[in-house]
Amino acid sequence: MSTRQPTPQEQARLQAIKRQWEQRRRITQHLGKIRHKIGVYSGKGGVGKTTVAINIATLLAAQGARVGILDADIDCPNVVKAMKAETRPRYEEGILLPESKWGVKILSMGFFQQNDEEAIIWRGPMIHNALTQFLESTDWGDLDYLVTDLPPGTSDAPLTIMQTLPLDGFVAVTTPQELALTDAKRSINMVRKMNLPILGVVENLAGEIFGAGAGEALADQMDLEFLGRLNLRPDYRDTSKPTVLLSDQVRDEYQIIVSNIENRLSQTASTA
Repeated sequence: MSTRQPTPQEQARLQAIKRQWEQRRRITQHLGKIRHKIGVYSGKGGVGKTTVAINIATLLAAQGARVGILDADIDCPNVVKAMKAETRPRYEEGILLPESKWGVKILSMGFFQQNDEEAIIWRGPMIHNALTQFLESTDWGDLDYLVTDLPPGTSDAPLTIMQTLPLDGFVAVTTPQELALTDAKRSINMVRKMNLPILGVVENLAGEIFGAGAGEALADQMDLEFLGRLNLRPDYRDTSKPTVLLSDQVRDEYQIIVSNIENRLSQTASTA
């Protein structure tokens, strides 16, 4: 009785799955000294995802945690400028060693651009290679939290992160507008299709101009935790530092979000 041999297409698919699994295993081992890995994600750009990511990271560091931030938005990196970071990661024997600003270790493609106004025009495979190189060749040391600022949308770049970086949970960022909510639902559904945990929803840019309450309604509709609301304030005009270091009101809003994230991480760890 003969046994059917796999077709070349099936063999190629199996080899790709094997490579992906081995790569994820290497990255998981490489990041073994990081206690919590958090993704900050949105379905579209312009909702303040990077602002949320850097302020969460900075507040955690200000409270004494060991924190790093990975800017995974390869073609439009903004973390370097938002953090006012000047010092590139050191490169020693094939390993990247991120430097700190405001107590946060930072890695971003922005460090490697000669001109931050130039467009990085890369196709999917190049973005994938850059992300996996960052993940495999960076020594973060011992961290309590690695905050990852994901690229927006549901295409190749966020998919690469979800498939290769073992995240403990996602923070979904939205604004009150109708279109932003629609895109937030898409991003949440993408995470769920990948069978990954979602820590909850943050509503950004709330107030008289755009309204408020839609983020909380979204969390209720999607059966998620509402982590907190960030109001649109003039405090954000001062970009010399992350705003949690400049404004008590903004810090208090982020304190609620950070406390809720910590609670959700404890809950997900206890049920894992």
